[in-house]
Amino acid sequence: MSDSTSTTDSKTRSANPIILFLGTCVLCAMPLLLTSSTPPTALEKIINSGVLPIVSSNGPSTFYEGPFGNTGFEYELAYAFAEELGVELSIIDVANREEIVESISNGNGYFAAAGIAIPNEKKHPSEKSIRFSIPYLHPTQQIIYQRDMRKPKTIEDLLDKDIAVVANSSHATTLHKLQKNYPDLQWREIPNSDMADMLELVHTGRADITLSDSTTFITNSVIFPRARIAFLLAEEDDIAWAFPQAGDNSLFNAANRFLTRSIDDGKIAALTEKYFSKPAVDEGNALAFVKRIEKRLPKWVDFFKASADKHKLDWLFLAAVSYQESLWNENAKSYTGVRGLMMLTNQTARGLGIEDRTDPQQSIEGGARYFINMRKRIPDGVQEPDRTWMALAAYNVGLGHLEDARVLTQRDGKDPNLWDDVRQYLPLLAKPKYYRTTRHGYARGWEPVTYVQRIRNYHNILIWHYENVRKQEVTVAIDNGTEGNIEEESIIENITQPK
Repeated sequence: MSDSTSTTDSKTRSANPIILFLGTCVLCAMPLLLTSSTPPTALEKIINSGVLPIVSSNGPSTFYEGPFGNTGFEYELAYAFAEELGVELSIIDVANREEIVESISNGNGYFAAAGIAIPNEKKHPSEKSIRFSIPYLHPTQQIIYQRDMRKPKTIEDLLDKDIAVVANSSHATTLHKLQKNYPDLQWREIPNSDMADMLELVHTGRADITLSDSTTFITNSVIFPRARIAFLLAEEDDIAWAFPQAGDNSLFNAANRFLTRSIDDGKIAALTEKYFSKPAVDEGNALAFVKRIEKRLPKWVDFFKASADKHKLDWLFLAAVSYQESLWNENAKSYTGVRGLMMLTNQTARGLGIEDRTDPQQSIEGGARYFINMRKRIPDGVQEPDRTWMALAAYNVGLGHLEDARVLTQRDGKDPNLWDDVRQYLPLLAKPKYYRTTRHGYARGWEPVTYVQRIRNYHNILIWHYENVRKQEVTVAIDNGTEGNIEEESIIENITQPK
């Protein structure tokens, strides 16, 4: 018994070195096994890095810097996709379609979100290296003409016209198709350009005709008012994201799933309405303003006066800013998410120490603080009243864009410290020729000019309204023999411009 046990123990002990050897071999082979495993997919690389780099082109229908950060149709859509993946969005800004294709082909971004139309026939050789997601927008193609010429009504009316389109675009493809039935149709293709460039050519008379999609025309019509729609074509553009042909399908498939859901759940429709609908009718007419002075303003007068006294502002000026922002509607809410009498974002309100931006008193106080902060940040060389007007412009469009306009003003030999000079250059921030040379890129530069002018007008009307009220009170007091109870100092004399 004891011998048997001894024999068994001996065999067991003798097997241990073999097991250890095999285990060592497995451990040594592990690095080789790991290095020979499947490399991470594009989607895995993005998730592991925490960043989704994409290519786009700064402009009104893609992305631009608003007063509260980046915005735009393509920006919001791509941001939602990045958010779904749990990563940050990073944008590589390039100038035009040719550069977009080159960037994607060279791997400088995982895909392009830049309002790119899928070629409706055979791809141009330069674009064979890219593929397209499912289309998510279908804008119509439009014939655009210069308003000073006779309005074309048919293709025949275009045969003797100077037509310019973006090179290698869907619009060039459309013209090639039309040429089969109209052999005399001629046009020129402009390389390294975009549709906004074409609209500017027509606006300035350097071309008679161009083709534009409906979304681009809507977002640029205020900038190029001499460019008008002649008629619509049967063609529609299919707008999609552009991906490189090379590489795996992980990100491509994820993007298509996201776009499909965004179409089905109404996200695309909401963004289309937000960015590509026609501008709403302006409510800020004089008659409506006077009525609202009587019906809406009295509720908030004490709040305006309290904040104005605290910050050494004219309460009528603060009221004028509020009217421009919200029409004195405490429940006002815009498509960008700003709310309340002074239309503050959540982020801005928190930064100003405002707990409830929908509360009228807090909203007015927040607006006063925001204006004061903005005015302090205007360069020291800007004196009053220009300092106030520039602070208002920055309140509307953002300090970065205001500074870009001041740079353009100085570059052209004008005075960047004078509002009357700077306001002439703010609208240029909507034109590619200018915004591509600036630090902060595209801006709806005409808006702060209108914004400032309206507030100045509202302020003046308020001054004269309350002066008339005071005069009426004096007249009544004299008639009643109680004129001693009326303050002698007039509203106008008592008003000081914000300093």
